[in-house]
Amino acid sequence: MFTRQDGLKLALAATVAAGTKPGLVLPARAAEPLFKVPPLGYGYDALEPYIDTMTMTIHHDRHHGAYVAALNGLVEKYPDLAAKTPVELLSDLSMVPEAVREPVRNNLGGHWNHSFFWALMPPGGAKEPSGDLKSAIDSSFGSTANLTGKVNAAGLSRFGSGWAWLVVDKNGKLDVISTPNQDTPLEKGVQRVVLGVDVWEHAYYLKYQNKRADYLAAWWNTVNWDRAAANFAKPA
Repeated sequence: MFTRQDGLKLALAATVAAGTKPGLVLPARAAEPLFKVPPLGYGYDALEPYIDTMTMTIHHDRHHGAYVAALNGLVEKYPDLAAKTPVELLSDLSMVPEAVREPVRNNLGGHWNHSFFWALMPPGGAKEPSGDLKSAIDSSFGSTANLTGKVNAAGLSRFGSGWAWLVVDKNGKLDVISTPNQDTPLEKGVQRVVLGVDVWEHAYYLKYQNKRADYLAAWWNTVNWDRAAANFAKPA
């Protein structure tokens, strides 16, 4: 017959085997956050001298981290947001409740934009476009130099904070566009996003101060054209 005393002995043995003290109630494990800042995959100093180590550290950990923290807070209050992918939400923000549409635009947009940005710049890739991407650039802009000039112009003309992008538009053509703040090209109905550069001051101010043009000229040295070619070849 299995007595109450036998049950207590069994429970005690189980807690000892598990490395816990008798009578200790373990707290429930907190749920993992839905969104996380992706690791760079390369060192904070890997883009020196074009982007300095301190800027990369602050930009990745704090600025991107702040967008992710705010985004997870929104999902806690509006769990239905987790039912859609970031691309689905950012491509059609009308499906987001109006009460949180602007915070989702800002924070989910900031998360998507920055995740794309980090993945575009790992060291070691091709330094110039080639293959199908090179052919498309030459067809649309005449040369890679003309493309870089047009992207730089889009970044310089962006008043305040934002981004400059090379995209495949809804008609299948390469185009250069700019978006304000943390807006993404996805809501413009583009087919693919090929490359993008952050022109918020936090992306360059420690090294370049107010010289955005110098930052943009230097940034092209960090572009991994193999990654850009992969972006060109597949949907966003």
